[in-house]
This record gives sequence, C-alpha cells and structure tokens, in this order.
Amino acid sequence: MTLEQLLISKFQTLSPHRKQELLDFAEFLAQKSDSQSQGKLSNNKTTIRGLWKDVVVTDEDLDEAKKAVFKNISEWD
Repeated sequence: MTLEQLLISKFQTLSPHRKQELLDFAEFLAQKSDSQSQGKLSNNKTTIRGLWKDVVVTDEDLDEAKKAVFKNISEWD
C-alpha cells in the first residue's frame, strides 16, 4: 500500500471534525512549505517577554482552566 493510499484509508475512518482538523493541518504544512521554498520566512521574531510580568497564576486558576477546557471531552470525536 502506498503512502497516499494509507493516508486515504486512515482519512476515511475519521469523524467529520477530525477530517477538518487534518485538512487545516495539511493546508498549514503546504503554506509553510510554500513560504520556505520562496524564501519568505523572515528572521524577525515577536517576543512576548514581559507580557505576563505582573500576572499571578495560582494552582487553583490552572485547575479551573483545565476543567473549562476539558469539560466536554467526551464530545470531541
């Protein structure tokens, strides 16, 4: 089985949501590849140093955020 056939076979088993995620990722990879081949990648970097300087995040804050993010995990597929 070729790589293309294997990818198609795996793709066909995915839920519509996962298929969309895979398409989005493939488009990202294609865009990244195009940018690199055209030499459009810049050496400019954006830094976020200091952005969180005065923010205090507690363990309770992290626990609350985890609960909010994963509250519907059973529905993800």
